[in-house]
Amino acid sequence: MTTGAQTPYPVRPRRSRLRGILPLAVAAWLVLEIWLLTMVAGASSGLVVFLILVAGLVLGSVVIKRAGRRAFKNLTETLQQQQAGAAPEPRPNSEGNGLMMLGGLLLIIPGLVSDALGLLLLVPPVQKAVSRYAERTFERTLRDAAHGSLGDAFQQVRIHRPDGKVVQGEVIRDERDEPGRTHGDAPQGPPPPLTR
Repeated sequence: MTTGAQTPYPVRPRRSRLRGILPLAVAAWLVLEIWLLTMVAGASSGLVVFLILVAGLVLGSVVIKRAGRRAFKNLTETLQQQQAGAAPEPRPNSEGNGLMMLGGLLLIIPGLVSDALGLLLLVPPVQKAVSRYAERTFERTLRDAAHGSLGDAFQQVRIHRPDGKVVQGEVIRDERDEPGRTHGDAPQGPPPPLTR
């Protein structure tokens, strides 16, 4: 049976700019990596390209292993100091472990651009600059997110649903949590059933 009313088509949510650009950026990066490897192979030989890829794999593995050991050593020393009751001392070289691991991972990924970025992340001044930039970005994101309350966030989610539907619910008050009553006074039994 039809009522004559048109059913509204659901509105598709807008895609974020990053979701639109990221696949294209990854595809362009892959094409650039393959093109650079073929250019190096054409200028020298396939053996040179193979040796570059193997060297990147070995160097990346060594960097990741070293950074992991250093991070584990710092963690163990910090835990031992805390168990002894002393305040943990700040370590001068402990902030670059994550960036060293990222640099090692970029070295392991086959390609010349990723190898160059990985080697760049192993340079201490670059690590400090990247970590300062990441810290400022993280703090700005937290500062912007703290403007609204949790209730405002739920209100915004409900308002911005693409189909406009609201989920109906029911609030069940527990008598044990009312002021003036103790837990011993509350009747024990199964909770009331949820109805539609």
